[in-house]
Amino acid sequence: MLCMVMVAAAQEVQPLPKPDKKAKMTLFQALDRRESVREYSDREIPERTLSNLLWAACGINRPGQGRITAPSAINAQDITVYVCRQDGAWKYDAAAHALTKVSDKDLRKQVAGFQNFAATAPVSLVLVSDISKVRNHSELGAMDAGYVSENICLACTALGLATVPRATMDKAELAKELKLSDSEVLMLNNPVGYKK
Repeated sequence: MLCMVMVAAAQEVQPLPKPDKKAKMTLFQALDRRESVREYSDREIPERTLSNLLWAACGINRPGQGRITAPSAINAQDITVYVCRQDGAWKYDAAAHALTKVSDKDLRKQVAGFQNFAATAPVSLVLVSDISKVRNHSELGAMDAGYVSENICLACTALGLATVPRATMDKAELAKELKLSDSEVLMLNNPVGYKK
């Protein structure tokens, strides 16, 4: 019985492959090709590609200092990225470069809110700010979410993926399902997939 519990617990954390940081596209090419896309194929995103995308969003790029790829007001690093897929919702742990399951439910419809197109993407990245880290200044959290979302947009372009930054979502239901505290505020989301 104890073995079964330990195996179940081990399955709740999914280590990600080491990100491949060799750019196949320059920054200026990504800026030139970046677009907002609202139609996605049902093709799944490979684990290696998701790993690269999450690292680009706000992964650790200076391990000795614990600094991340996105700017952050007062270096608060207040943004957490949640990955919503058919197999549930996962919290990205930048320090471990791993995903921890927080819900078994497919929350992509809640992320989409009233914009049904967003629910068709195989992955939705949800950006949450812990505003207690930015001294309860939610505008700083919103700025930090914007930086992370821009990283996601450019990384998607470089990786051959499609996305669009959005603020629409069922915040009450998502906050409950993601088990957010009162200081954790849903800011933005990016549905991600391959262009249809």
